[in-house]
Parts: sequence; C-alpha cells; structure tokens
Amino acid sequence: MATGFFALFDDIALLMDDVSTVSQVATQKTAGILGDDLAVNAEKASGFSASRELPVLWAITKGSLLNKLIILPFAFLLSAFAPWAIVPILMVGGVYLAYEGAEKIHEYFYPHTPHQPIKDLTPLSKEMILSQEKSKIKSALITDFILSIEIIIIALSTVTEQTLPVQIIVVSLIALLATVGVYGIVALLVRIDDVGYGMIRRSGGLGVGTTIGQFLVRLLPKLIQSLTVIGTIAMLLVAGGIFLHNLHTLHALLDFMPMLLGDLVVGLGVGGIALMGMRLLKRG
Repeated sequence: MATGFFALFDDIALLMDDVSTVSQVATQKTAGILGDDLAVNAEKASGFSASRELPVLWAITKGSLLNKLIILPFAFLLSAFAPWAIVPILMVGGVYLAYEGAEKIHEYFYPHTPHQPIKDLTPLSKEMILSQEKSKIKSALITDFILSIEIIIIALSTVTEQTLPVQIIVVSLIALLATVGVYGIVALLVRIDDVGYGMIRRSGGLGVGTTIGQFLVRLLPKLIQSLTVIGTIAMLLVAGGIFLHNLHTLHALLDFMPMLLGDLVVGLGVGGIALMGMRLLKRG
C-alpha cells in the first residue's frame, strides 16, 4: 500500500515536471499574441468615466473567462480526435493576424477619416451610457474570442506530442494567464491617469506632486499608442512564425534571414495579400 502511495506521488511529480517544462515553451510561443491581446484590450477598456472603468473591465474579464471555457473543451477534443486539423486552423488564424497587422499599418499611412457629423451636446441619460458600455463590452468580447482561439491553438500546438493530462494542464494554465495576466495589467494601465489627477488635486496644482501627476496623465495615451505599435509588430511576427514553422519550403527559402526578420517578412507578405484580397471582395 505504501509503495503504491509513493508511486502515485512520483507520477504526480513527473507530471508536474513535464507541465513546468512544456509550459515555459508554450508561454514563449504565445507571448507575441498575448502582447497583442494586451494592446487591444488596453485600448478598448480606456475612454470610460473613472467610476465605470473597473466595472466595465471586470465585465470583460468575466466574458473572457467564459470565452475560454467554451473554447478549451473543443480544443482538447480536437487534439484527441483530429490533431491533423490543428495546423490548418493555426494557419487560418495566422492569416487573420497578418491581415489585422497589415490593416493597422495601412490605416496609419492612409487613414480613413469619414465626414464626422456635428455631435449632439445633450447630456446622455444613464440608460444611454449603459447601452454604449454594453456595445463596447460586446465588441471587446468578440475580439477577445478570436484572440483566445489563437492563444489556445498556439499553446496546444506546442504540446501535441505530450500526454492528454499534460496538454489539459498546460493549455488551461496559458488560457488562465491570458485572462488574469492581460486584464490585470490593463486594470493598472487604465487607472494611471486617475492616479495622476489625484496627485494634482492633493498637491493643489503646485509642486512635485503636480509635475508627477501631469506626467502620468500624459503617459496613458502614449502607453496605449506604444502598445498598439508593439501589438501590431507582434501580430505580424506570430503570423509569420506560424507559416515559416509549418511550411518547410518557405522556411528553406528564407533560411538565410535572421529568424525574427524572416517572421516579419512573411507576416507582412501574408497580411498584404490578405488585405488586397479583402479590398477586392469589398469592391466586388
């Protein structure tokens, strides 16, 4: 009996060792798209009144957890019964990521600025404000769902050679990290300007407190802009890496390039083709 008990502990220790090793690889593989997830959600969670930022962010966080609870079982069933489908799904997601990255770059150089009607200055009612919040939360959760699929599939693709228990633990940990880590950082980011305003008020508009407060107020939009740039590059790198690692002919063709440069070139190429294709479809 004692021998069986200690053997169980030994099996658990081996399992945790495998989980630890594989989790590090999976985290590295998903780091780029986690960066994009952070940039996108920081942008979507900002712009609300100070009293509503955290409630809105909490609603998005709960929705994100629900998204992952929906996706995870399908991912594990896919791994168990149709592992051959993982790479094609990954590449379809890679096209989407490359398209998003290319579209952001195109929008930067050729901004689409339609005629803006004169804004109604009538104060919004509480019902209208809540309706706008619900619309923004819904938009954020749709984006989160797409990014969650990519995060989970990329994580799953790194553990396909492992046993099913290891796959379940590792991919679930990555999914949890993607929600708790990303939205935790977003919660800190969106409160930076409020901390700044608080420092300005407490210092009476004078002294070091005001200087630091003004710096924090100006910092938030710059941080979000920086994260958007980083997220765009990360999307292209992740997309390019997906194609280079799964298309051996393409990998051999660009073998002379440094790995990151090759990922970026392929990501830009795929994204440019996808962008042109979408524009042709819209014109048609």
